[in-house]
Amino acid sequence: MGISKRNYITISIIVINVIYFLFLETHGGSTDTMVMLKYGAAFTTNIRNGEYYRLVTSMFMHFGIEHIVNNMMILVILGSKLEDIVGHIRFFIIYMLAGVFANIASDWVQSVSGDVAVSAGASGAIFGIVGALLYALLVNRGRIRDLSLYQIVVSLALMLYAGFRTTGVDNIAHVAGAISGFLLCLVLYLGGEKEELQSDEYYDRIL
Repeated sequence: MGISKRNYITISIIVINVIYFLFLETHGGSTDTMVMLKYGAAFTTNIRNGEYYRLVTSMFMHFGIEHIVNNMMILVILGSKLEDIVGHIRFFIIYMLAGVFANIASDWVQSVSGDVAVSAGASGAIFGIVGALLYALLVNRGRIRDLSLYQIVVSLALMLYAGFRTTGVDNIAHVAGAISGFLLCLVLYLGGEKEELQSDEYYDRIL
């Protein structure tokens, strides 16, 4: 099942990311580090000085077209699936909190190591989606509709591998996002896929 108009949280998040990207492109360019820092990217010094909003705003910012396209493609595929499974409100909570926790973890590690950098992107929240899907599949015996536990495990492994093989990637945020998504889903989602699927089918009919 692909993305549809009922996945309005996923669609809204994508729209916000695209609008913010276009704004950055017309105000100096999304590949300019100083422009990104000016408009809300995460940076340890600023966060430590009380600019905590960067933990959120940086989630909707991307360095260049390739960065945003890659993240939005994954969000279209996996975000819509998680929204269908756990519902709109729980999906939004998982997405936002996983992204924030990922940024907090990254900020802490950078502060301790002294290896600081301006960072931005939806990757932490997207890894949170993958972590949440992993938990949801575990409590539903490894399969939900056309999605299997094997697919998500392989996807997570490949995404982590690609990150660690690439320079300039915030792997701490990726790992922290996945763990946060898993734990948040553990707290918020109790299973019951059969009932939700029946509700979704009814929703499809009335639309």
